[in-house]
Amino acid sequence: MKKNIIAGLDLGTTKVCAVIAEQNESNLDILGFGVAPSEGLNRGLVANIAKTAEAIKEAMQIAINRAGFEVKEINVGVAGEHITSLRHRNYITISNPDKEITKDDLDRLKADVRTIRIPSDRQILHIIPEEFFVDYQGGIENPIGMCGSKLEAVNHVVLAAIPAIQNIKKSVERAGFLVKDYILQPIASSVSVLEDNEKDLGVVLVDIGGGTTDVAVYHDKSIKHTKVIGVAGNQVTNDIRESLGIVTTEAETLKKDFGYALEEAIIKDEDIFIKGPGARGNIKIPVTLLTQIISARMKELFTIIDNDLRQTGLKGKIKAGVVLTGGGSLLKGCTELAEEVFGLPARIGVPIELGAGLSQEIESPEFATVAGLIKGVPGSSASAAWAQETGNKSKTKISINSLFKKVQEFFDEL
Repeated sequence: MKKNIIAGLDLGTTKVCAVIAEQNESNLDILGFGVAPSEGLNRGLVANIAKTAEAIKEAMQIAINRAGFEVKEINVGVAGEHITSLRHRNYITISNPDKEITKDDLDRLKADVRTIRIPSDRQILHIIPEEFFVDYQGGIENPIGMCGSKLEAVNHVVLAAIPAIQNIKKSVERAGFLVKDYILQPIASSVSVLEDNEKDLGVVLVDIGGGTTDVAVYHDKSIKHTKVIGVAGNQVTNDIRESLGIVTTEAETLKKDFGYALEEAIIKDEDIFIKGPGARGNIKIPVTLLTQIISARMKELFTIIDNDLRQTGLKGKIKAGVVLTGGGSLLKGCTELAEEVFGLPARIGVPIELGAGLSQEIESPEFATVAGLIKGVPGSSASAAWAQETGNKSKTKISINSLFKKVQEFFDEL
């Protein structure tokens, strides 16, 4: 029996994660998972193709050895401050004699979006429909089969810098693989950790990585905004290094072992002994000092996001709160600080609705993106393939099939 194998690759600033999964009737079973140190990326962008290719090769080889399957095509995550998004409304006329809307009409509608003017150094990464209109009726999720003279759509269009995509492509190919689909990382993370009711009520996902923080906003079950910010975990580590005069590895260890994002979250204030460089000897600092250094940068990050939400007019639509994910969300007191800055409830997001195999290995916030990359994104070929494969399977199981039921119905092969 032929197995349906899917692979995902998260190109992070601090690490490269690879995952191989088998698509079953109602879920994804994780067969292989690999992590390799990343030295070839800076703030989500490829800075050294050779080093990036080596990290990809190492992570993928670990995953392939565990899975026992060779894979060639990979869904690859894209991030970086070059990412921009816009909302575009377009329409087509229905020429069928009976005025019934078909899949061909949806294809024409999507093709029309690709004709919009964008900067010459940019390419369209995703076209994700937010809402359809048939004649004067709005709020339609699936227009196929309806009758009308005019079909309109409001689309969330994600743009990426062409050189950034080309550098990712070269790195993946040099490692011996092919890119199946490029998927924006905050969208992949949101597919992995957000619940349907949160997307309906209004939620902001904040994925705090090493080099970038990825943001995605959902409301009325549709994506409304995406952004990539160049402030993340590495900046926190660098602040500790500069403030205390210690090496980067020591600063990273301090952050993970003793760090808090908020002073009020400190359980016990104690002194930390740090090995100083050279002849300086050991340094003694209180946990409160370390927390003040961390908190300043984390508060700056959350304030940047909060200001962006206000400028886009989306702050008032977020009723379900904030979901924090990524390695940076593991800082103690992170949710409390988020609640203080945003004035909204916050929780930690972990990958949900995975199947058997090695799924437990990626049930952590730091693997939210790579878990989403194997699930696909509405409007991408990855999600369309999943929807087509599982659309007629049992709907009684609580599984990834329920999460992508709407993808099958509304965005299949769009």
